[in-house]
Amino acid sequence: MTCSLCADACSGADLAPLLAPELAWLWQAIAAAADRRGDEALTDGPAVTVSIPASPTQRAAAAGLISGQPLASGQRRRIDLGHLTTALTARGPALTPGAVAAHACGRRLAARARARTEHAASTDRLRTQLETTAACLPAHVRELVSPTSAFTRLRSSGWIARILNQPDPAALLAQAFQVAGRLPEPGHRIDRRTLVPGDPHALDGGPLPALVLALTQHSGTVPRLGWERLGVDFDDLIGGLIVTGVTPRGWHVPPGATLTLPPRELTNIAWAPPPKPDAWVFVTENPSVLAAASTQPSEDDRTPTPPRVICTAGTPSSAECAAIGALHHAGWRVAVRADFDQAGLAHMRALLAAAPQAVPWRMSAADYLATAPQGTLDLRLEASDAPWDVHLVPAMKARSAYTYEEDLLPALLADIAAGVPDTGLP
Repeated sequence: MTCSLCADACSGADLAPLLAPELAWLWQAIAAAADRRGDEALTDGPAVTVSIPASPTQRAAAAGLISGQPLASGQRRRIDLGHLTTALTARGPALTPGAVAAHACGRRLAARARARTEHAASTDRLRTQLETTAACLPAHVRELVSPTSAFTRLRSSGWIARILNQPDPAALLAQAFQVAGRLPEPGHRIDRRTLVPGDPHALDGGPLPALVLALTQHSGTVPRLGWERLGVDFDDLIGGLIVTGVTPRGWHVPPGATLTLPPRELTNIAWAPPPKPDAWVFVTENPSVLAAASTQPSEDDRTPTPPRVICTAGTPSSAECAAIGALHHAGWRVAVRADFDQAGLAHMRALLAAAPQAVPWRMSAADYLATAPQGTLDLRLEASDAPWDVHLVPAMKARSAYTYEEDLLPALLADIAAGVPDTGLP
């Protein structure tokens, strides 16, 4: 069995005399030098300088190991590593100064340097595996993964470190490539549950599905949206839109009831028309807004009007955006909003692209400034991130803070109760 302290340099050696307590000071100095230099053997290189102890017993114990004049108390002496190595071979043919110091200190030396070396070797193996395997992918997947730049991209996003921290990095990367290799060609689709044969739940969560999305340059998006763009059918029963006051055509629900329309029901949805022409429906990002709107008391309890609110519960998928766009065809006027952060701005752009007749609802620079504190965030925003108001991005960069829908809740509830949105725009 390999020695865990010195990789068997101690094999066949008589270490007992060398590990006497009187020599502990010497081996501690050798161990410190080995750690600094990243050399756990320390058989050669610059001499190691030590302070000679005051104890005659300690000096006598080291006399045969340190060449030159007799040792004097308090003296600074340079230890010739070649001489010390030769002296140690009398006790064991493979002994090194570092090996004896490791046994004396009870630990393996140069741990940091060894860890750096091992990490570099592991990283190189991962790079080779990634580039070799990526080059063998089907052409339509190879275009997404990009064998020549995949390693650099994954390392810059932190994924190489994440893979190396897994129990079996090579196995995880190999499995991710197997999944990627089964992705359908453009124009075709596949059920996500069949991408890992024999394990329909392998992509439900954990590092594997996240790594597949990162490999195919869909990291940082909503997983459902990422899979959808890859031609993979996600579970169509979970997620969707939370609605109150508006329903699909032909549905009958109690007034004011809140329900979730799963992705399956949003495909080619036809909404019931509004109760009167040009009635507004309010689209919000956070469930807290819908929850507050559906529980606030009506000003007229005799003829309460249920709020008309749709909640995306986060960044909407393309199917959810399309369903919101379909409200216009049923005769609804649509007001949309989200949080004042990068995800919220992207959310707004997606909604306005799918529903061009919709209007931004309290998403102006004035609305932001009314609630935003002075922050310290480095907001990396472009003017094109908020095309509905040219003043919004400059305002957000000046305040260096995000704000959220809950910060505007009283004003949002007032708009919903009144049935008319305040766009805050000229």
